[in-house]
Amino acid sequence: QVQLVESGGGLVQAGGSLMLSCAASGSGFSIDAMGWYRRAPGKQRELVASVSSGGRTNYADSAKDRFTISRDNAKNTVYLQMKSLKPEDTAVYYCNVNGYYGLIYTDYWGQGTQVTVSS
Repeated sequence: QVQLVESGGGLVQAGGSLMLSCAASGSGFSIDAMGWYRRAPGKQRELVASVSSGGRTNYADSAKDRFTISRDNAKNTVYLQMKSLKPEDTAVYYCNVNGYYGLIYTDYWGQGTQVTVSS
């Protein structure tokens, strides 16, 4: 079993910055890709950014040039640095981790952290 603990959400004014962190713990799990998703009120959950085990990153168009995803493999932690935040970035942000338990490929979700951007 893998547990994901997220931190770093909060209330920020438009134009401000926040850093989200997600630490994965659990034995026997080989982490592959890590990523962040978000769900805004009344909308479906969407990918914000992901990073592969090799460090390749992928961003939603809305996140490009403002958000940076990174990972620390030694700490099994993924980060999302968010800058120039906009009110439309307001959402619950979820960490997602993919990987292998033996030959089984599966994924886990964090509990979510609220990000609120005021205008």
